[in-house]
Amino acid sequence: MAVIGIRELTHHTSRVIARVRAGETIEVTDRGTPVLTLVPHAQPAGLRAELIASGRLTPAATPGRLPDPIEIEGIPAEVSLADELIASRDDEERW
Repeated sequence: MAVIGIRELTHHTSRVIARVRAGETIEVTDRGTPVLTLVPHAQPAGLRAELIASGRLTPAATPGRLPDPIEIEGIPAEVSLADELIASRDDEERW
């Protein structure tokens, strides 16, 4: 780990940030006493990775695309089931 003084940090802030951004960890001292450590920001793993790590999501054993939708007798394939449900609700008498 690199060690720099506060003066170097204030005089060369952009350079120090570039080093940290490149993955370097830098300890900053004030008269030889460590006062802070600059570390690269960890990229968030994402919600999916968090859920898997916590055990709330189990990845598919065989990942791939979803199967084609099944055909329901009496409903043409080009008709949306959601649209049919909305239409049937509109047809019902409301209180």
